[in-house]
Amino acid sequence: MKIKIEASMVWFQMIAYSIITFFSIFCLIPFWLIFSGSISSENEVVTEGFKLWPKIVSFEAYKAIFNYPEQIYRAYAVTIGITATGAILGLFITSMAGYVLARTDFKYRNRLAFFIYFTTLFSGGLIPWYILMVKYLHLKDNYLAMLLPLLVTAWNIILMKNFMKSIPDSIIESSRIDGAGDFKIYARIIIPLATPGLATIGLFLALSYWNDWFSANIFMTTASKFPLQYLLYKVLAAAEVLKTNAAYSVSQNVVPPTQTLKMAVAIIATGPIIFLYPFVQKYFVQGLTVGAVKG
Repeated sequence: MKIKIEASMVWFQMIAYSIITFFSIFCLIPFWLIFSGSISSENEVVTEGFKLWPKIVSFEAYKAIFNYPEQIYRAYAVTIGITATGAILGLFITSMAGYVLARTDFKYRNRLAFFIYFTTLFSGGLIPWYILMVKYLHLKDNYLAMLLPLLVTAWNIILMKNFMKSIPDSIIESSRIDGAGDFKIYARIIIPLATPGLATIGLFLALSYWNDWFSANIFMTTASKFPLQYLLYKVLAAAEVLKTNAAYSVSQNVVPPTQTLKMAVAIIATGPIIFLYPFVQKYFVQGLTVGAVKG
């Protein structure tokens, strides 16, 4: 009987792993389709559409993007710098705010939580935001214009507060009895226990900074300060203009890369940030569910 149960478990595991493997490969098909489209010829895409296996491998789209490689490398450096700085500072400020709001002995925590939540209901709008950043803060063509708007959000503070409420108060009380101060408790006790929540918020912040191009579109004017997303956006816009240029179509007997360029841009823009997810994946689900469920 025991042998039959063990054999059944082995077969069940084999079937389950096979199904999971199949769906995992199925989920990778869209990514492969994007990559395949990026190395296809423009004429093939225009006439036959995107395919999993291109007839002719062409790197014209990547050549168009890396026509001036120093711009791409500089844009990568700007984006990585902004993303790393914003994620670290945002985690520090958000975790401190969440810890304070989660403390039951903080007298004004409900009032402060209301003011933070109130900002999710109403917004000043684009024009007042632009006037504040340019006229009063003088952040036109300044890296801080891309850093500050996404640094702290109400949703991240609420999520961190709810996560830190799951940490037992007895740990804080015992630390205070041992003579630890508030900041020492926060740095030595709360931060290590809040690793899943920090990983979740850090991933949100990193994705927000990495994908942000609108702030650069509004505030940045120097080409050397453009982040990667905004530079690629300008490359796509230039390709669309080139496509509609009748003189180019007459003088050149080729179709300028536009559709394949979009796929190449997607690969270049999303490729590096995808590698961040495996490092925080084991904390991501736990931090998201605990922070969202705990009231």
